[in-house]
Amino acid sequence: MTSQFIPVEPFDYVVFGGTGDLAERKLIPALYHRAADGQVLPSSRIIGAARAEMSTEAFREFARQAIVAHVKPDERRSDKIEFFLGMLHYVSVDAASERGWAELKALLGEDDRVRAFYLAVGPTIFAEIAARLGACGLIGADSRLVVEKPIGHDLASAHELNLTIGRYFGENQIFRIDHYLGKETVQNLMALRFANALYEPIWNSAHIDHVQITVAETLGLEARAGYYDRSGAIRDMVQNHILQLLCLVAMEPPASIAADAVRDEKLKVLRALKPIDASNVADMTVRGQYGAGAADGAAVPGYLEELADGKSDTETFVAIKAEVENWRWAGVPFYLRTGKRLAQRVSEIIIQFKPVPHSIFGPEAGRLIANRLVLRLQPDEAVGQMIMIKDPGPGGMRLRQVALDMSFADSFAVRAPDAYERLLLDVIRGNQTLFMRRDEVEAAWRWIDPIISAWRETGLKCRKYTAGTWGPSAAIALVERDGRTWHEEEAGD
Repeated sequence: MTSQFIPVEPFDYVVFGGTGDLAERKLIPALYHRAADGQVLPSSRIIGAARAEMSTEAFREFARQAIVAHVKPDERRSDKIEFFLGMLHYVSVDAASERGWAELKALLGEDDRVRAFYLAVGPTIFAEIAARLGACGLIGADSRLVVEKPIGHDLASAHELNLTIGRYFGENQIFRIDHYLGKETVQNLMALRFANALYEPIWNSAHIDHVQITVAETLGLEARAGYYDRSGAIRDMVQNHILQLLCLVAMEPPASIAADAVRDEKLKVLRALKPIDASNVADMTVRGQYGAGAADGAAVPGYLEELADGKSDTETFVAIKAEVENWRWAGVPFYLRTGKRLAQRVSEIIIQFKPVPHSIFGPEAGRLIANRLVLRLQPDEAVGQMIMIKDPGPGGMRLRQVALDMSFADSFAVRAPDAYERLLLDVIRGNQTLFMRRDEVEAAWRWIDPIISAWRETGLKCRKYTAGTWGPSAAIALVERDGRTWHEEEAGD
């Protein structure tokens, strides 16, 4: 089975921060793959914009090295690379001054094609770049603005940022990107629910016991110490990635796959989340911070040792018991957790179904294990349905649990595309289904802000955990006092 790639109309993609880490690791390789597969027409242009003085030829060499470093050898073809590099241009632009803006305007010209402005820069200059684009007359009806997280530090700052960029771009032109929503497994969650008669009738509290969402990393701070220590795990991962995954699991069937139909249903989920405040924060959340330990087989320092001053109460791990207060999900807990320096790098959604009401099999058949749907986002995207079957062979009825697995790499004769590949071209198509709307972002902050405030108000400190483990023991207790357990043994299988 192969995929069909449909070319998009010619476009101009201006990447502010075009020489930065995100552009090097993700954006340039993603656009190269789309060009190599024939989705990008040769008249399209990709324009790097950054403060550094650099020629177009030097930028093309930077892009060539990015492809060598971040694209697998068997996916690099010299003719495709040269074809892609021919689309690249560079302009030195300073967001804080007039330098370079006239040159950028001259390069773009008067063409009425789609223009996408990707802000691969720090959020402190989002508003300034939007304002200068407006002042230079570079925003037209077919212009798009792509905004990376973090979208604000809290509700007030998110509201202010949305208000500011909204002065220059209409809501239908703003694409708030969350790369998790571009993953095949995340979209297959919608396909599983709404394209099959098997799941949707039992996708409710009558049949589902609980849901787990885990986003675990083995890495520590790397080069993100400054940003991360101001944000912590709840702002860095829960407010955006994890809540978006929760919304897709819990939302009602939309009337169509149209962007606003999907986002309307996601918004209802965010508004239905049970508040967590000072009265229940100690029972519903766990904060953690890693100490020295081992990761990927090597000794690693603790979080405080990686900071310049060695002092911080910023959480590198958070676990939350969330509840969606509506008819479909009443009584079904959603256990959320994310952290750095954990035992494995894995992102999974676990749909744990309730056990059969009565076993007709005797004790010699073995224990009946409730069905479970596992959606793995990384490292290898796959969907697995855990079911009970008879163990083959003579000798009576013996039951065992097996997985009905579908690995995308094995089932489809195509390379699994990176999430950015899909999202970057969805921007050009004007398809906002996989992007966050303004009211979604602000609704997420309305739920997150009281948790952060309650941590301060109650003095809830971070619990230490050893690097290379699954977090503090209190996170285990959060689940086990409900008679459940984290599904760590399956993580990454």
